[in-house]
Formats: sequence, structure tokens, C-alpha cells
Amino acid sequence: MLTVLRNTWALLLGLGLLMLGNGMQGTLLGIRGGIEQFSTLQMSIVMSAYFVGFLFGSRMAPEMIRRVGHVRVFAALGSLISAVLILYAAAPDWMVWAALRVVIGFSFSGVYIVTESWLNNASSNENRGQALSLYLIVQMVGIISAQLLLNIGDASGYILFVIPSVLVSLAFTPILLSASQAPAFETTKPLSFRRLYEASPLGCVGVFLLGGVFSAQFGMAAVWGTTAGLSVPDLTIFVAAIYVGGLVLQYPIGWLSDRVDRRFVVLGLAAFGALALMVPVLFDVSFPVLVAIGAISGAVSNPLYSLLLAYVNDYLDKADMAAASAGLMFINGVGAISGPVITGWLISQIGPSGFFLYMAALFGLLAVYAAWRMTQRRDTPSVTSGYTPVPPTASIVTVESAAMVDAEDARLN
Repeated sequence: MLTVLRNTWALLLGLGLLMLGNGMQGTLLGIRGGIEQFSTLQMSIVMSAYFVGFLFGSRMAPEMIRRVGHVRVFAALGSLISAVLILYAAAPDWMVWAALRVVIGFSFSGVYIVTESWLNNASSNENRGQALSLYLIVQMVGIISAQLLLNIGDASGYILFVIPSVLVSLAFTPILLSASQAPAFETTKPLSFRRLYEASPLGCVGVFLLGGVFSAQFGMAAVWGTTAGLSVPDLTIFVAAIYVGGLVLQYPIGWLSDRVDRRFVVLGLAAFGALALMVPVLFDVSFPVLVAIGAISGAVSNPLYSLLLAYVNDYLDKADMAAASAGLMFINGVGAISGPVITGWLISQIGPSGFFLYMAALFGLLAVYAAWRMTQRRDTPSVTSGYTPVPPTASIVTVESAAMVDAEDARLN
């Protein structure tokens, strides 16, 4: 892994700075929205808009790259991100924010595709799995560190919007200086949704449900915290705990899922997540307990995503794995769009506990569906793919690379 780090440190540094900027803006908007007295419904629309843009970006950015090249797309989208981060503070109107969130979601999606293409090109078949692991760690550490930066300024002013803008601008320097040659860019035509569902109904439904969980965690945690009356330091601790949990359990869950029926692991994780998230719905709990529950939600959702990707690949030929990735990412993106809106509606109806109730319901549905699928397909294939941790914010480039690593690991084992 040290060799991989030595060869890709500049790219990873740039990625880390990008995640600092993106992690700051998501939480910061939730806090500033409370200061501007935007309603929960208005903020839920703002947060949902990011995932609309991200979904469109994942479909349109590859064609943009093929037409004008990596560097031009990277520079154009990066400039848009920096501008939007400043405009949030200049135009504190929820409708303007919603439009800006579409733009920034689209732009981050394209920037991730370009950056991950360069990272993938800098890796070899022998060390691609290690590069993906480092990528996951950098993503999570970047978001966690972003929460700490939110405590150095006043959310009612400009400085906290300037900082992520500067960080994103600085992220381009190591990436562009290290990527001397733009890689060839080709993405595989996705499998039809019908073919994907026939291969793994559980994988498709599970990825869709997890899209709602991820968008609630990434988009609505700050809105929930503001509604619940948390201070900025407490809110940032809670958000950081989600990603710490997601990082810690990735590898133990991966080890287990490669040795037992993956459906048992999916069922167990989802049921555990549902039960844990119902605790703050049913009882008044202290802040440390809330932090622990936030960590559990991340520890369940992030490994589940990688686990479901590996499970779908178990039912596909090696040649179809990369093609399936694009379809699964689209399904996940569609599920993510509705997450903030439903969460916001629940919070407005029953109070802050609606945040936890929504995620508990999705985990519960996944657990029930996994149990039902086990009665419909008793025979499971030999594990034909390995488990490679993939962050939910990854683009199609990383998901396709993970599919190739999964297939190679399974072949060698």
C-alpha cells in the first residue's frame, strides 16, 4: 500500500481537499438554513436538489469528457463549484440554494469521474484494490475532517463559505500537476434494468433503499440537528460519527461476507440498523447515545452498499460486472432524490425523531425483503466476486474498477 500511496499521493491529496469542501457545504447549509429560518420542507428540497444534479452529472459528464477532454471538463466544473460555494452566502434564498445545489451536485459528479479516472489510470491491475481502499479512507477522512472545520467560524457570516471554496480550488493544483497525461475514457454501456433485476432482485431493491439512507445521512443530518436544537459542535460530532462508523466496519463486514451467505449478512446488518435507529424514536436519549446511533447508521449503510454490489456480481458473468455498475448507480441515485424530501416531511409531522424513523423504516424494509428473497431463491452461487469497499459518493469509474477487482480476487481465491 505504501507503493500505491507514493505513486498516487497527489491525486489522493486533491481528492481529500475536494471531500473537505463537499463535506463542509452539506452540513453548513443545514446550519445556515436554520439561521435564515427556512422551513424543514424548504431545506429538504434544497438538500434533495444535490442528488438530482449528481444523477444527471453521472449520465452527462462521460459524454462531456469524450467531447472536450478531462482537463477542460475538470476546469469548468471546478470553477462552477467554487463559484456556487460563495453564492450560497451571497444569496440566502431557499429557491436559489436549490438551483445552486443542482449545479454543484452535477459539478461534483463530473469532477469525481475525472479524478477517479486519473486515479484508476495511475493504478495497475496488481494494486488497484489497494488504491480503492485508500480512496475510501481519503473520502471518509475528508468528510470527517470537514466537520471539524465548521467550528472555526460563524455560520451566519461568509468565512465558512469561503473556506470550502478555497479548498476546492486548491484541490485542482495537485491533481492537474500530477496527471500529466489524460487517460482514455470509456464507460461500459449499462445492462438493462430488467436484466439487472432478474440477476438480483435483492441487489436492486437494496441499492435503491440505501440511496434514501445515504441522502438522509449526507443531506438531512444537519437539518435534523438544527431542528433538534443541537449546538454546532455537537452537530458536527454527530455527522462525523456517521462516517467514522462507516469507515470502521467496512473491512470486518467484507471479510465476513466473503465467507458466509451474503444474504445473511445483509439481513443481519439491516435488521440491526433498523432496531438501533428506532431507539431515539421510542425513547428520550442522551447526546452520547445519539452519537453512538449515528455511528451505527454509518457502520450499517456503508458496508451494505459494497456488500450489495458484490452480491449482484455473484450472479453475473465477469464480462457483465462493469456494465451492471452503471445501472446500480442509477438505481441508487433515484432512491437518493426522494430521501431528503420524505425525511423533511416526517420531521415536520412528528418532530426530529422523523429523521431516525425514515432510516429505520428503510433498513427494516431491506431486512424484510432480504428474508423474503431467501425463501424465493434458496440456492446461492459460489462466491464469484470478492468484496471491495466502495464509498457511496463514488462515481461510475470507481464502481466499475471495484467490479474488476472483485472478479479478479474471486478468480485468485
